[in-house]
Amino acid sequence: MGKNKMARFAENKILPNVFQPTREEALADYHLKGKWRQNVFKNENPIVLELGCGKGEYSVGLAKAFPEKNFIGIDIKGARFWFGAKDAIENTLTNVAFVRTQIELIDHFFAEDEIDEIWITFPDPQIKYRRTKHRMTHPDFLERYQKILKKEGVMHLKTDSEFLHGYTLGLLQGLGHEIMFANHDIYGAPEFDPETPLLREIKTYYEGLFESKGKTITYIKFRLK
Repeated sequence: MGKNKMARFAENKILPNVFQPTREEALADYHLKGKWRQNVFKNENPIVLELGCGKGEYSVGLAKAFPEKNFIGIDIKGARFWFGAKDAIENTLTNVAFVRTQIELIDHFFAEDEIDEIWITFPDPQIKYRRTKHRMTHPDFLERYQKILKKEGVMHLKTDSEFLHGYTLGLLQGLGHEIMFANHDIYGAPEFDPETPLLREIKTYYEGLFESKGKTITYIKFRLK
């Protein structure tokens, strides 16, 4: 493991906007479950999650754009979201935090109706059939999200994978969930969801890479029923 990565892991331990619970702490229901507004953000503003946040560009970008909301980036790779955590601190953003954990434990960290919105940004599409259950829009994951989302909570999927885009659309239709907006190429087509500000303006590191390779970026906005 590189020295830089080790240094980031070490600094994450002392950054005030980074939370790194053990698996045991999560399974016992994390002590901040149901208390993120009260104990972390010190306000009653809506909470938005970014799952698989990578370097945290989306979480930080949204936090800068929407100070009236709270944002939490979640990823198992702390050395990556260290960049976002540092950016937030350097810009004195108090409405964004990061949690190092596995996405399948998500419902152990947040209480029923605690979350207002969820973004899934450029997840591994897990194309092989035997990896189906690991797709972040698999029904098992959707059930976990539904446990913590408010009834009218909104979800977003932004991906370069036409496969995952199509899989998710078909799944949502089959399960009777509400597809609010969908676009298979948000940069190549003039139409896009006017109710999703900054959909094109905020880009993750991986989104930039995919674009440079000529990949189209797809998007789905939906509500779980």
